Amino acid sequence: MGYIYEAMDRAKEAIAKSFNNNEEKYKDIFTIIDRRWELQLHRPLHAARYYLNPSFYYSNPSIQEDDEIVNGLYSCITKMVASLDIQDKILAELSKHKRAEALFGQPLAIRQRNKISPVEWWDNFGQSTPNLQKFAIRILGLTCSASECERNWSVFEQVSFSLLYMRM
Repeated sequence: MGYIYEAMDRAKEAIAKSFNNNEEKYKDIFTIIDRRWELQLHRPLHAARYYLNPSFYYSNPSIQEDDEIVNGLYSCITKMVASLDIQDKILAELSKHKRAEALFGQPLAIRQRNKISPVEWWDNFGQSTPNLQKFAIRILGLTCSASECERNWSVFEQVSFSLLYMRM
């Protein structure tokens, strides 16, 4: 789930490249992709996971200036952390993360950004920001669920079975 932003960017870049960056040729495809993105995939949780993934964050400094991503992060902090005091501490601790201070800037932590899972990275190197560390591990440790799809599929099977039974 935490890789959806990067995957969408890469997919769109590949599509544009396959059409020799001729926007006229791929704009309809992008319209379809963007519509699906807005309806189903574009969620604050994806943005927060993208922001907190050390591999993406430290390799793309523009993440800090991306309003959509930063707003998604702040939205998740607000929704998932009940204590206003802890929310404030998380925001204060973000500055250490942004500047790669303390363990975040150690050569070992830098090498491990792309080698271990984001959850493991935060567990190993986030001690100087305990509130942010706990939040990051919670966010990055979430998994995708297909339960909504399963529910829809179950309803479809039930309707299909009912129609089949009625035809008999």
